[in-house]
Amino acid sequence: MAKKKTRTYPTESFKRCHCEPAYVDDDPTQIDKNTRPLEALTEAQGHYILSLKSNAITFALGPAGTGKTFVAGVFAIDELLAKRIERIIITRPKTTVDEDWGEMPGTLIEKYAPYLGPFWHVFNKRLGKSHLENLMKPGRERIQALPLGFMRGETFENAIVILDEAQNTTPEQMKMFLTRLGRGARLIIDGDESQKDIQGPSGLTDAVGRIRHLKSVGVVKFEKSDIVRHDLVQDIIEAYQR
Repeated sequence: MAKKKTRTYPTESFKRCHCEPAYVDDDPTQIDKNTRPLEALTEAQGHYILSLKSNAITFALGPAGTGKTFVAGVFAIDELLAKRIERIIITRPKTTVDEDWGEMPGTLIEKYAPYLGPFWHVFNKRLGKSHLENLMKPGRERIQALPLGFMRGETFENAIVILDEAQNTTPEQMKMFLTRLGRGARLIIDGDESQKDIQGPSGLTDAVGRIRHLKSVGVVKFEKSDIVRHDLVQDIIEAYQR
């Protein structure tokens, strides 16, 4: 199979947008920070960045390997370093999220960390290990990981809050999450509607249908042609769709 050529964007329509490729060939144990300029690899990634910059809520929909998580993580870190926000909050639904945390050893972030590994990888490469650890120290906590069930009663202000794997939220959970939005906050919600693991309707699909027409809400749809991992990933997705 011929090797796929890498195209870089932006085009004229989003010429000031940048984002890091969703695949990283470097050693995953690398701890040196990466401050290289970021370039969108697909048009969809470019529109994603535009939405993140201009909307209070952005939904990113589509298959794995398109850069949804990576772009959101890099964008959030850069906003934090530029002091345009005060903190980053990462969350992800889990069926037993409200039931098991008390019995598990360690701090809340230690308990929850295994579910958010892709973000720690992004943050680690963008900041460097020591800087990341400093931003996550108790009492400072500029970067936090919180279970979705712990967010009831919260108000997000001057923060970027990323809800990963949102296809596994219920409509009630999604409503609770969306209504936490406060002044100076932005919500980034990503997921693959074809990978729903819960019974009943998906809160992601339900929310997009209800609020996509509202001002300051953006919806970016990624297709399998936007996958920037190994070429074989597209073929695998097509095989399962058939």
